[in-house]
Amino acid sequence: MKRLTAVARGKRYTMLRRRRLSPRYLPVAIAIGVTACIGVPDTRFGQNKVQYDAFDFEILETEHFDIFFYEEEREAAAQAGRMAERWYARLTRLLNHELRGRQPIIYYASHPHFKQTTQIGGAPGEGTGAVTEALKRRIILPFAGPLKETDHVLGHEMVHAFQFDMTQRREGALSNTNFPRALQLPLWFIEGMAEYLSIGPDDPHTAMWIRDAAINDKLPTMRQLNNPRFFPYRFGQAFWAYLAGRFGDEVVGRILNAAARSGGAEIAIERVIGIPVDSVNAEWHEEVRRAYDDLREETHDADHYGKLLLSKENGAGLNTAPVLSPDGTELVFLSIRDVFSLDMFRADAETGKILNKLVESGTDPHFESIQFIRSAGAWNSTGDRFVFGAVTGSDPVLTVVDVSNGDIVREKVLPDLGEVFNPTWSPDGSVIVFSAIVGGFSDLYSYHFENDVLRRLTSDAYTDLHPAWSPDGRSIAFVTDRFGTDLSRLSYGNYQLALMDPGTGRIDAIVSFPDAKNINPQWSKDGRSLYFLADPTGITNVYRLDVGSGRLYQITDLFTGVSGITALSPALTSAKDTDKIAFSVYEKGDYNVYVVDEAGVLAGEPVASSQVGVRKSR
Repeated sequence: MKRLTAVARGKRYTMLRRRRLSPRYLPVAIAIGVTACIGVPDTRFGQNKVQYDAFDFEILETEHFDIFFYEEEREAAAQAGRMAERWYARLTRLLNHELRGRQPIIYYASHPHFKQTTQIGGAPGEGTGAVTEALKRRIILPFAGPLKETDHVLGHEMVHAFQFDMTQRREGALSNTNFPRALQLPLWFIEGMAEYLSIGPDDPHTAMWIRDAAINDKLPTMRQLNNPRFFPYRFGQAFWAYLAGRFGDEVVGRILNAAARSGGAEIAIERVIGIPVDSVNAEWHEEVRRAYDDLREETHDADHYGKLLLSKENGAGLNTAPVLSPDGTELVFLSIRDVFSLDMFRADAETGKILNKLVESGTDPHFESIQFIRSAGAWNSTGDRFVFGAVTGSDPVLTVVDVSNGDIVREKVLPDLGEVFNPTWSPDGSVIVFSAIVGGFSDLYSYHFENDVLRRLTSDAYTDLHPAWSPDGRSIAFVTDRFGTDLSRLSYGNYQLALMDPGTGRIDAIVSFPDAKNINPQWSKDGRSLYFLADPTGITNVYRLDVGSGRLYQITDLFTGVSGITALSPALTSAKDTDKIAFSVYEKGDYNVYVVDEAGVLAGEPVASSQVGVRKSR
């Protein structure tokens, strides 16, 4: 194992100005690991795991960290070392604590590699984004692709490392009398704190959950947060945001230290802030309701714009990644309808009736993953084939199925890539473009089935996601952070819309909201408009861009928001041969799919020009 040294760079972090924030619960079996988790030591490291790959780790030494990496992720590891030192500076200041000893971080280039780790007992689930174990305080995580997302997960796990170190009674080996008190504290306390300190108080995704809880009278008290039906990451983050917003960020470290001494979250909070927890709960709830009362009057439910197609009423409460057929009569989506198996279904796009099951992920040994968190598939132009990204063994694959029976008709294994997401078919059906994680970064690729040619379209540390091929085949719309990201400063730009010429590789920025998330572009049937998701108001809604004029139109104005499982999950689709869109909405704790085909609704309302902008090409 080689040992390298590096000079860590990065400025000190200043927390965002505190604003009121909020969340809502989701199917816990799916969401519980979407970000990260803490791990209890297990002496059976690596047992009962299938090892597909051998990893020749090296060590990159920074001032405070030992970064374990292998050749494939060398460039990303250098960025990760800078991120780690920046997080160390931020958290040392915020929590008034310095870690004892050097901090190990073990990086994997992709999630399929991460699932093979021998550093923890049992294989991490598909939704587990990272683990910090208590025995040696090791952080183990895969690169997420987008640097911004990798940075967030690393920051979350770094908080866990501080929590372990600050609550361990004394230095030395763990024992029954010498262990981190953090392991005894409730999940909402530990995970919510990690989310708050790694994201801050301004988080539209968590705010969506809290709005939904507030309008449905489901806001939990602090004691109710111990109930597993309240997702600890989102609700815990919201509660910590309220505490820090009211009493100052320094209250977080003080409460953690108090909890280490008392062993109880409620006692620690009351001792530090001097107010009974019941009073704090009541004031938090009142502030949330007051903040959203006016918003409820100004916004609409999703059925104001279209028809409810998929919901708990006709099957299940989790319905995500919708994809309309070219003629708009059918829809492929992911859902939990058979106990705990998340499967891929084909449904009638008028009635919601299930036509057949395309993939049964829980029982099909062929697939390790169908990438349900971050990906959707695509129909071919004739509507008889469907392609999606998956993992088999440890390799990503492009899988094409016959939609009539779910039989695999073609499959391409891509062993040189880490993971593949969101494939899009060229109009003539000869080429598929998709995003992939390779070396820890997210880039675009194309694959020509007939010639068996894989081509890399982008190759850099910028994020490239959600490609969508135009109806005339001349452009590929996609999402990127390249127009606002400064890699030298590790300053991440917002996700913006762009067009690529598939022949020359030229990339041009197109009109987007400059200070918002812009994702999931989908073309109209005539190729003149792009439907997409954006959150300029802090709520993710459907917008339409007239590509020629650069004018923006707002199609929905929801109280909760259009969303998949995460803030970057695909949640919008358009039919290629007819004027019809579908999208998933988070409401009443469920993910429901709506369809819209009314011309007046699809036209949308004009957005003021002062709200939009375009950045230079790159």
